[in-house]
Order: sequence, then C-alpha cells, then structure tokens
Amino acid sequence: MKSISLIQFLIEERRAGHVNAELSLLIEVVARACKRIAVATNKGALGGVLGDAGTGNIQGEAQKKLDVISNEILLEANAWGGQLAACASEEMEDPQPIPDMYPKGHHLLLFDPLDGSSNIDVNISVGTIFSILRCPDGVTEPKAEHFLQPGTTQLAAGYVVYGPATVLVLTFGHGTHEFTLDREVGSFILSRRDIRIPEETAEFAINMSNQRHWETPMQRYIGELLAGVDGPRGKDFNMRWVASMVADVHRIITRGGVFFYPLDAKIKAKGGKLRLMYEANPMAFIIEQAGGAATTGRERIMGLQPTGLHQRVPVFLGSRKEVEVATHYHVEADRAG
Repeated sequence: MKSISLIQFLIEERRAGHVNAELSLLIEVVARACKRIAVATNKGALGGVLGDAGTGNIQGEAQKKLDVISNEILLEANAWGGQLAACASEEMEDPQPIPDMYPKGHHLLLFDPLDGSSNIDVNISVGTIFSILRCPDGVTEPKAEHFLQPGTTQLAAGYVVYGPATVLVLTFGHGTHEFTLDREVGSFILSRRDIRIPEETAEFAINMSNQRHWETPMQRYIGELLAGVDGPRGKDFNMRWVASMVADVHRIITRGGVFFYPLDAKIKAKGGKLRLMYEANPMAFIIEQAGGAATTGRERIMGLQPTGLHQRVPVFLGSRKEVEVATHYHVEADRAG
C-alpha cells in the first residue's frame, strides 16, 4: 500500500472541500513545530532539557524546561506564516498577537505545548494538544474574549504524543485520523484513517488517589467497576493511569476505554482540573469524531460556552456507553437533590 504523507492527505481533503488552503497550511506549520519538540524530548538528559525551569505558569504550576522550550517553538513557528490572527497558550496569561511585521490570517490557535510534563524526567510519553478556531469577522486585534467560543465551533483539533513513536492524531470534523512520524524521511505518514472507538469497554483511567474527595455519583460508578463480575455491572474492569492526558487518550483512540478527571472536593472551587480551551475541547472533538463521547459528567463538553481563557472543567471521555453510564449517575444524583 502506498504511503500517504500529511501534506498529501491535507491536499486531498482540500480538494474534497473539507479544509481551505489557509487552515491546511496552519496544520502543516503546527505539525512541523511538533517535530522540533519531538527532537527536544527525544534527547532527554543529553539535550540539557530535563528538570524545572524555575518559573511558574499562569496557573501557578512549576514549569519544566521543556514546557518553556515547547511553548517558544510553537510561538515562533506560527508567528510569520500569515495563517493566524493570534494564538493562546496554557503557559501564558494573555493571547499572543501576531507581530505587526507579519501578515495576519483568519484563524486563532490554542495549545497546551507539553501536556503531562511532570512525566518528562521519568521518560514517560508526553504530548502537545492544539485547537483551531476562526477569528471573528472584523476583529484585527484579537483579545481573550474572541477565543471564548464553544467547542462546537472548532475548525480542527489534534494532539501529538511523543513516545516510542511520534504520533499525530487529527480531526477537522470529517473523522479522526492518525499519522506516524517517519524519522528517516522526516514526514508524518497516514497510519490509520477514520478511527472508531469501541462503544463498550472494560478499561478505565482515573487517579484513584483522589477517591476520598469525589462526589457521591462518582464513588458509586467507580465502586461498581471495582466490584467486577460479582457487582451490578457483571464484568471485570481493568484500570490504567499514565497521568499524561495525551498518553491516556491515545490508548483510548487505539483500543477503547474511558478517561475521567471528575470534580472533587479539592478542585471544586476551580471548577475542575483540566482546561476547557487547551485540553477538554480539542480532546472532545477528537473523541467525538471517532464515535466516542465527552462530557463534564453532566453535559456535553463541546456545548459549553467558555467564560475564561484558562477555565477548568471536569472531563469524562472515551467509549460512548461507559461515558453515558457515568454521566447518567451524576445527572440522576443532581435530580434527586
């Protein structure tokens, strides 16, 4: 079978009317930047990129050196191409305007430059997550409020996982597709087209150390999974937890499963753990386009109207039937008061 490069794939999708030239080129630029991040992560200790940067991000979290490096790589790569009006990063408080010396495009880019970066020093897979929106008509100097669009308006979303292989998973609303980086030729090659996530699963990912802080419906749901074949679900479930969202989601994209980061007493005041704009929305788009589901435990993630650039939400995503069961338990508990 003849291999299809990312560039060829995008050209074919452009001819089919699924993407325009500007969006196609923007995806290529992001993919090229991610190849540079892959090189930096692959060098590990030899590249002097491990350890803390000695700084904090807008959320007050300690930044790793590779957080800062990855953020700079993505900002630099997207500054001059002419496809963007502005971009926003999980690592920065405010959107980054395109320098006046460069032409501006019609798109907004949001990204988490290095998701799971706490795992860098122990050589566990990390990744980049991105989301692309259209800049509102007539806006020449986009501000934070112009990024606050529901996930349903996303034009494209993707993630790159830096593991034994560097893999790009991409959607622009016409299915979810996977590309694997061929290091010998330096190109992303289509490895799976129109991925479908199994509707049912016996595998779940959750941080069990937070169990004592969960809400009652989450306690009920996980309790039933742990009861296994003798419990009300009538089958045994396996737990997996990488603590790198990209790695956990990629497992779901590969063989099914569910990923939960529910609301708990520790994070309730913040609204959740994961960021709506940089993590939840793009992952929800990818998962839904592969036949899965993505909710907050109570409502569809992509239906939310964002209220802030760094807003946090609970996340339930993956195989559709399990997400529906967990969501039903929360909605049912809310109705019961």
